[in-house]
Amino acid sequence: MRHTLAIIKPDAVSAGRAGKIWAHLEGKGFTVRAARLTRLTRAQAEAFYAVHRERPFFESLVSFMTSGPVIPMVLEADDAVARFREAIGATNPEDAADGTVRKLYAESIERNAIHGSDSDENAEREIGFFFSEAERLSL
Repeated sequence: MRHTLAIIKPDAVSAGRAGKIWAHLEGKGFTVRAARLTRLTRAQAEAFYAVHRERPFFESLVSFMTSGPVIPMVLEADDAVARFREAIGATNPEDAADGTVRKLYAESIERNAIHGSDSDENAEREIGFFFSEAERLSL
């Protein structure tokens, strides 16, 4: 089994869609191995999204991700990263396939309901950002 990180974003949490997204992911065969409700500080959001620091959307992304609570989750499944990317759909919900999280629950390309790791390496790094070594060892 492999792991990936998901973050139910502030738009989905505030709209009351977190439970539906959680159930959708479980319905797609993912097991939730860890989860918590948290609110990112500006410093945390800047650190987490540092790879995008030079991109024009960085400031709005940081502002959005600190605008309300988020739910980081460790998901487990065979080929977790690839299966998760398929389950959430394209970043722009207008381009997302029917039945994907973003097609069902996203508001826009900026408020797209969920973050997902894009590689096994990034999944490990991102899981480590939100969950302690002890928590990761129990996965």
